Amino acid sequence: MDSSSALKAINASGIVAGMRGAFPPAVALGVADVLMNEGIHVFELMMNSEAPIEAMRALKTEFGAEACVGMGTVLDVETAHAVMDAGADFVVSPAFQPAVVRAVMERGVLMGPGAATPSEALAAWDMGAPLIKLFPIGALGVDYFRAIFGPLNHMAFMCNGALNDQNAREFILAGAVACGMGPWLVGDGAWSKSQLRSRARILVNAVESARGE
Repeated sequence: MDSSSALKAINASGIVAGMRGAFPPAVALGVADVLMNEGIHVFELMMNSEAPIEAMRALKTEFGAEACVGMGTVLDVETAHAVMDAGADFVVSPAFQPAVVRAVMERGVLMGPGAATPSEALAAWDMGAPLIKLFPIGALGVDYFRAIFGPLNHMAFMCNGALNDQNAREFILAGAVACGMGPWLVGDGAWSKSQLRSRARILVNAVESARGE
């Protein structure tokens, strides 16, 4: 999946399901299967997790073009190349690192560099990054995002960090193209299918209602 296709998938979904920690291939597949059935098709594995590259590959093999599957917590160029070699549809970082941004974009893969300030966001955008990950925006709040988005509303922002169904809805209403959802949506890897299904339905309804206003 090229950069444009991955960005379209994220924009269409509005939700990026992030799995950090105890999500080896079998667990990640189980979680993704439930979420796919509830309309969530974009998944971000995390490098500081259990067998993240293997889990990413498992999701891509199982769901093919029906899912958009990328890797987060990519902190250096070497790791970026490793996850792209493994087929990542997108690469995400919690920080703005120009060398990583450049390495990913040179290979035509979607890069979502992290930013917490207007200066970082603008610097990443000026490099050509088509999606900026605002992190940890949940802790900073919706008002902080609104203040950034006001003068930078030509940019595409994905909001990440300490998000739940309530503030995710508010971030979408305030202009975010998507929200990265971790523990609130997928738990710690030990949740039952019914727990995952319930959270997914609540979140999908929240995002859809925000987009409908």
